[in-house]
Amino acid sequence: MNASGHPMTSVPVSGVVSSAAQLNPWRPLGPCSPAACVEVPAAAAGAVRLMARLSAALLVVVAGVPLSFAISWMTAARRAAVIRAWARLMLRALGLRVEVEIAPEARNRGGLVVANHISWLDPLVIAATMPARPLAKREIAGWPVIGRLVAGSGALFIDRERLYALPATVAAVAAVLRQGDSVVAFPEGTTWCGRGMGRFRPAVFQAAIDAGAPVLPATLRYREGAEISTRACFVGDDSLLASLLRVAATRHLAVEVTLHTPIPPAPAERRPEARAPLPGVAPARAALAGTAEGRIRENLGAAGHIRFGLSRPSSVRSLAS
Repeated sequence: MNASGHPMTSVPVSGVVSSAAQLNPWRPLGPCSPAACVEVPAAAAGAVRLMARLSAALLVVVAGVPLSFAISWMTAARRAAVIRAWARLMLRALGLRVEVEIAPEARNRGGLVVANHISWLDPLVIAATMPARPLAKREIAGWPVIGRLVAGSGALFIDRERLYALPATVAAVAAVLRQGDSVVAFPEGTTWCGRGMGRFRPAVFQAAIDAGAPVLPATLRYREGAEISTRACFVGDDSLLASLLRVAATRHLAVEVTLHTPIPPAPAERRPEARAPLPGVAPARAALAGTAEGRIRENLGAAGHIRFGLSRPSSVRSLAS
């Protein structure tokens, strides 16, 4: 059992978390590494297919250059549509199929979207699935093209080296949530290979409590055919280029996005106007983080025993990505 009362996933992950993970509580280290976790593809792409995918991805990146300048002048709705189309094109270029399953209560709902973190592809997958402003590490803002696109999408950047800036980041997320927009975050603070997941850090959940916004847990699962795949993971000392090449070299790679039933943020007495003098604020956000984490863990655990090997549920739809 973890500290939030939810059982740890039974899917084993190789590796041991280093004591260095404790040096910065906002930059935890996962136990995964390419050597321990990445497996050979079930079906590898041939040289021609690989080059075609890489060439297509390069064209999408090049097309993103003018878009990265133009989107800052677009309306919010138009900007979201352009980012969604660009993300879908990139995923399609790399040969990745996106399948989405949304709980009826989560359809057309805004809120704090929280997901398990596996790959650098995760924000693209979410962007291709739903309109949401990403909470991203500050370093991404400096990436060529991608950084401008992320910034233009309305991203909120967090400096994980400056812990004293965390309250301001939480306040910024809460302000966006109050406007009715969705924000997507990966509260583990690090990536895992996909055969397990880490603990959710509770800080960002305070924004949902302050804004009175629901939390929407989302499970991300990469697979080849019916089996969980680690080919898309971006872990340990992995490089972006190595991960990109693995994805492009893998046939029949898909990612499932499962958006679960929304979780109410907190009882009324825990809302900001009433909770200021109360000592239960930290437990409230920890409980909210634990509930969201538990739903994702349960879904990940059920996948290996129930969903894989069976036909795709009728409620799952495939994006034209």
